[in-house]
Amino acid sequence: MTTYPAHIPDDEPTRPNPVAGSGYRHPFPQDPAYQQDQPLYPQGGYQHPNIYRQAEPVQPVPQEVVAPPEMPAETTPGDKPAPKVRSQWADTAKGVCILLVVLWHVLVRHYLQIDWRIPVPIPGLWGTLGEIFLPMRMPVFFTISGMFAANAALRPWSVVRRSRIAKFFYLYAVWLLIHTTILAAVPESFGTTHATNALQVLEQLTITPTNLWYLFALAVYFIIAKLSLKIPAPALIAVAFAINTFASMTDNWPGNRGQLFQNLLFFLIGLRYKQQLTKLAENRDRRLLIGATAAFLVVVLAIQALHAEKWFAVWPIASLIAVVAGFLLAVRLADVPRIGSGLAWLGQNTLPIYVIHMPLLGLWHLAALNGSSNLGTAGQLLLALVEPVLLTAFTVWMCLTLYRGFQLTGGGWLFDLPGPRKAAAPKPAAVPKQRKPDPVPTWQTEPERPIWQAEEPAAPSWDEAPTQQLRTQGWSDGRHGR
Repeated sequence: MTTYPAHIPDDEPTRPNPVAGSGYRHPFPQDPAYQQDQPLYPQGGYQHPNIYRQAEPVQPVPQEVVAPPEMPAETTPGDKPAPKVRSQWADTAKGVCILLVVLWHVLVRHYLQIDWRIPVPIPGLWGTLGEIFLPMRMPVFFTISGMFAANAALRPWSVVRRSRIAKFFYLYAVWLLIHTTILAAVPESFGTTHATNALQVLEQLTITPTNLWYLFALAVYFIIAKLSLKIPAPALIAVAFAINTFASMTDNWPGNRGQLFQNLLFFLIGLRYKQQLTKLAENRDRRLLIGATAAFLVVVLAIQALHAEKWFAVWPIASLIAVVAGFLLAVRLADVPRIGSGLAWLGQNTLPIYVIHMPLLGLWHLAALNGSSNLGTAGQLLLALVEPVLLTAFTVWMCLTLYRGFQLTGGGWLFDLPGPRKAAAPKPAAVPKQRKPDPVPTWQTEPERPIWQAEEPAAPSWDEAPTQQLRTQGWSDGRHGR
């Protein structure tokens, strides 16, 4: 019987040494309890390993959750940049404005030139309706154009010179020649100016823009915008306001030169105050909408009643009120299903409508003037009621149809500056496909182990024979554990 060391206390459990003489080596020989002369178990007796005791749940310590910073999306060289999202309300406003432009030209160039012989002043009502929107359609148009040009004006001259200035001058020159050729056959009652000799063509190309003056104005306004970037916005707007006031008080401007002076104010306002105008337009306060609309109608009707178009600063103030009302109305109109999206689509295709509609109206005036004037009373009554709306819709449809046809037949140079396009981004190099390894012959593979044959245990890190011996010699009896 093996004797125990004298240093083991009386309350320490005594047991036979099952490993005496078996060559057993402690698995952790560096343990101080093994090396030093200390009791194997602390005071209080043997404690069973913790694996047989249920661990107490650990209460988590509450910590403040901090959201990780938002990281930009990862992109690769082959990825396309996200498309820019346009403001639908702005395109809706442009769509309404281009319809008002065509309607105004239908009224002034053709409808009011018909010899009406009806007892009801329907043509006069249509003319008054067209005049009501005069302070709104082009000021709103140019304000939105200035907002869209805010980022482009900050680009280098090398970019703006071609994409904005040269492009609009080119389009103006091309369509000036087309208009001059077609409108030469139109009767003088149509009321639009067209050149009859080379000197007049040169004048219209440089200092006296025709009914295509919007394109000419955009090119000039971009030059002014680039040259005036360092001028404070309030000072620049004050000068433009003074120019507008002077131009609106002056009669007999040759061509559309007066329009060129008046609308610079609204382009610069849209260019310099884009963020403020966006916040104003997105204001959902009904009181502001009703107040701006009522103020616009009151001011316009008062101007017509008092014939105050030439009074000092009356026209620019009325136009500014019209811009505010037009923006607020466009936001509400953009929310209307189908109507808002349809007008927004028109607003994105204003260029072909603007440049094509006048020759079409001239040809219609040439063909239908005499017939419309010689209709009977009943026919003229019906024509007076519906012709402005129907002719405006038909003209817009014809413009878009011709535009589509020109695009399909190589006529894109009529709507864009020809020249080298931007080089396409290089495609990422194709990754070579890796060859799959040849299958290993079945006679070289290791045979599968039968299900009934147990897998051999892995080699132990130390000799497990003592542990097995402990289990067989009664180490786990009732006195020491289970």
